[in-house]
Formats: sequence, C-alpha cells, structure tokens
Amino acid sequence: MAEIRVTAIASLTPLEELDKDPFLVDCRSQHAMCALWAADRGYVVTRELLVYGLRTDHRSLWADVDAGLVDLFVAPSRRVLERALVSVDDFSAECARRGVRLETVGLDEPAYDAGMKARVHRRLSMPTAGYDGS
Repeated sequence: MAEIRVTAIASLTPLEELDKDPFLVDCRSQHAMCALWAADRGYVVTRELLVYGLRTDHRSLWADVDAGLVDLFVAPSRRVLERALVSVDDFSAECARRGVRLETVGLDEPAYDAGMKARVHRRLSMPTAGYDGS
C-alpha cells in the first residue's frame, strides 16, 4: 500500500493574541496535533504550512499537490482553518475538485495555564536567539 502523504495546516496568529486564544498562537502544538493524527493512521506529514488568511488559489497550497507529493491536508480544527485561510468552503471545494482529501483532527484543544502560555511566549518571542523551545 502506498504511503499517504499529508500537509499539516496551522494558523499564523500574532503573539499579541496569546492571552485571548493561546491555541491559535501555538503553531507548534497545532502541528504536533496533526502529526499525531497522521501517525495514528500510518500517514506521514511531508509538509507543514503556517499561514494566515491565505487565498485558496495561492501557489503554496497546491505546489506539492500539483507535483504529486501530497494526498491530503489536515488541520487541528475548522477554527484553525478559518484563521489560516480566507475561505474554508472555497478551499474545501478546491480540494474536492483536485481529488485531495481535507481532514480535521477533531481532538480537544489543550487547556493553557500560565506556565504553558509563558513557554509559548518565550519560544515565539526569541526565535533567533538560539532558544529551542524547551
């Protein structure tokens, strides 16, 4: 059986929204949720996208599909897709037209306490300082 290749979609949400909506800011957790979902099904994540308000016709969404390198898109939830894309409905329709599946993980989002928010803040506010997110 051929390996199912997955592109994981996460939302690029400004750090300023961390207190209001930490999961949308925490792209690492979004991608990890997608990777876990894929691994549980024997799929492999071959690309991770981090986007905000991307148009359905944007080349970065379809380059790997056109090259035959992606079989499906996955995002943690519709809520993440709504932040990542201009129109989830248009994207869904384009996926159907191209024969590419679109899935959402559907797991509960983590509950963020002050320590978790602080780690996300530290990781995202110091990316060029050599901080590895630990």
